[in-house]
Amino acid sequence: MAQNPIQFQKGLSLQEFMTHYGREALCVEALEQWRWPQGFVCPSCGHGGVPVRLRTRALLQCRHCHHQTSVTAGTIFEATKLPLTTWFLAMFLLTQQKNGISALELKRHLGVSYLTAWRVKHKLLQVMKERDDQTRLKGVIEVDDAYWGGERHGAKPGRGSPNKVAFIAALSCNAEGHPIGLCLGKVAGLRTREVERFAKRHFDPNAIVLTDGLACFRGVASAGFEHQPVVTGGGYRSMALPEFQWLNTVLGNVKNSLHGSYHQVNSKHLPRFLAEFCYRFNRRFDLASMLPRLGWAAVRTPPMPHRLLKMAEAC
Repeated sequence: MAQNPIQFQKGLSLQEFMTHYGREALCVEALEQWRWPQGFVCPSCGHGGVPVRLRTRALLQCRHCHHQTSVTAGTIFEATKLPLTTWFLAMFLLTQQKNGISALELKRHLGVSYLTAWRVKHKLLQVMKERDDQTRLKGVIEVDDAYWGGERHGAKPGRGSPNKVAFIAALSCNAEGHPIGLCLGKVAGLRTREVERFAKRHFDPNAIVLTDGLACFRGVASAGFEHQPVVTGGGYRSMALPEFQWLNTVLGNVKNSLHGSYHQVNSKHLPRFLAEFCYRFNRRFDLASMLPRLGWAAVRTPPMPHRLLKMAEAC
């Protein structure tokens, strides 16, 4: 019986993780390599060269302007009081699992308080979100509307339910029709203007977009993209249409992952949780490289203090 090469790939084992990142010095070395792959560059004056390493503090001093900096300054790790080994273990757990990991479970694995685990998790999710927001979907893109949350007893049912949060799912496929890239974005409502904004932000100009006949998807054409609406008729039969087969499968996996990993997802933080699934999905072809890729992005993501972290995430 043939094995799926993606599902059965080796990935990064715990033993390999400990070999490469099991000590603080190894983590510092990895961060320096990700941040300055061509050698140290002073963030103040821009000069390179070998820096002076202070003996009393973990700082690097530029030989040209004498500016002192640390490997975490100006990154998502800035001002952290946690050992880098704790951060790296969190990155390992977030990238090597098929589903997400709750802050409560992360707390137990890291041996920290719940609030600390929550901050670590959401900072890393922010890195994932900002990184994926820089990539636009190409080729043929399947698009559909989706909702997170159930109906409240006695409240309005269906799309107008106050407990439901709308988001748009977009899946790009290659020439063989296989899924390649995924983008999930929370929207203020299923309106033409919101769809137009989402398309302009996340789609390549040459993309071909397939949607159902929902009126709000006219925003795809008004955004300047080639739009091919497919009248599905609604109901469960529409989910079996070949045009949206992969997207419906992925959406089912998304909701199962969220329901299985978290008892509750605050709607204001939903974009980060959706980005977590997208980040792993879009890099599923090479699990072993997912941690260093996340670290590379983390040292290029600006700091996010707690007061900003707990605010509603932008759609």
